[in-house]
Amino acid sequence: MGVAEKIAEIEREIARTQKNKATEYHLGLLKAKLAKYRQQLLEPTSKAGAKGEGFDVMKSGDARIALIGFPSVGKSTILSKLTRTKSEAASYEFTTLTCIPGVIEYNGANIQLLDLPGIIEGAAQGKGRGKQVIAVARTADLVLMMLDALKGDIQRELLTRELDAMGIRLNTRKPDVYFKLKKTGGVKITSMIPLTRVSEKLIQLILHEYKIHNCELVIREDITEDHLIDVICGNRVYLPCVYVYNKIDQISIEEVDRIARQPHCVVTSCEVGLNLDYLLEVIWEYLGLIMIYTKKPGHKPELGAEQGIIMRRNSMIKHVCHGIHRDLESNCKYALVWGTSVKFSPQRVGIHHTVHHEDVIQIMTKT
Repeated sequence: MGVAEKIAEIEREIARTQKNKATEYHLGLLKAKLAKYRQQLLEPTSKAGAKGEGFDVMKSGDARIALIGFPSVGKSTILSKLTRTKSEAASYEFTTLTCIPGVIEYNGANIQLLDLPGIIEGAAQGKGRGKQVIAVARTADLVLMMLDALKGDIQRELLTRELDAMGIRLNTRKPDVYFKLKKTGGVKITSMIPLTRVSEKLIQLILHEYKIHNCELVIREDITEDHLIDVICGNRVYLPCVYVYNKIDQISIEEVDRIARQPHCVVTSCEVGLNLDYLLEVIWEYLGLIMIYTKKPGHKPELGAEQGIIMRRNSMIKHVCHGIHRDLESNCKYALVWGTSVKFSPQRVGIHHTVHHEDVIQIMTKT
C-alpha cells in the first residue's frame, strides 16, 4: 500500500469515527499518523527524474503574491488587468500550464504576482501538477485565492483543504508553543494556562507516535491536537489570504452583498473591471507594506514615489538605514522624524523607533 492509499484510508477512518470523549485519543493518533504520511509526500524523492521546464521563478520586487484557484476562474484575466503581463486567457480549462510572473506597480512598490496553473481536487497527492503549484505558493507573502462566484463557497472549502494538506495555514497565526528536542531528560510539559481542548495524556500519545521521548514543551495558549502536530512537524507556513470572488456581474446583488460581508473576501469582475481598485488597496493592507521618505539636511524631503523606500509594517529606523546602505546602521547617531509615528514633528529618535506609513526621516550620522 502506497503513501497516498494510506492517507486515503486514514481520512476515511477519521470521517466515520464519531467525535466524543471516548474517541478523542483515537482521533488524535489518527491525525498524527495522517500528518506523518503527508510530510512524506512533501519530501522530495531520492530518484532524480528527467529535467523539464522550470516551474518556479526567481523572487523579485518588494513582495510576492501567489494567484491560485481552480481552472477557468479568471486568474490569467486578473493578471493581465493588474500588471503589464499578458497571460493567455480563454473560456476552456487549463489555459495556463506553467508559472507566469507579472509585476503590480502600486504606491511606488513593485509586487510580484505569480499566475499559477489551475489546481484540481487531489492536488496535495500530486494530481495535475498540484504539488508543484502549492510548493510555489509556500514561498509567497500573500495568497490570492480566485473563486467563481457562481459556484458558492464549495471551491473555497476544497482549495483550503488542499493547501492545509500541504502544510499551508491561511489567515491563522502560529501557535504560541515552545518545542525543543533533547537528548536526555524525558518529556517535560509546562502549561501556562489550563488546557481544555487537549489533555496531557493525548499530548504524550502524539509525541510517542512521532517517537519523541526527550523534549521540552511550553504551551502558552489553549491549543488543539492539530496545533500540537503542526508545532512538532515544524514545516508549516502561515500566510495571509484574500478570497477574490470573480464573475459577480453574473449573480444577484443579494448574493454579492452576502459574499462581500464575509471576512477576507473581495468581490470583483475581471471581465468588466469592477472593484479592482479596492482589491489593490486590500492587497497593500494584507502585505503590510509602508512607504518611507528620506530627507537630506538643509534640503526639502523627496516625496516622489520613485524616491520612497518600501518597508514592512512595524519596521524600525535601523531597518530603514539598512534599506539605504548596509553600513549606515552602525554609523547612525540618531534620526529626525516627521509623521504620525512621533508626538511632534520633527522628533529626535533612536534606531529602535518604529516608523509609520509616509513618515519622513532624516538620518544623522556620527561623522
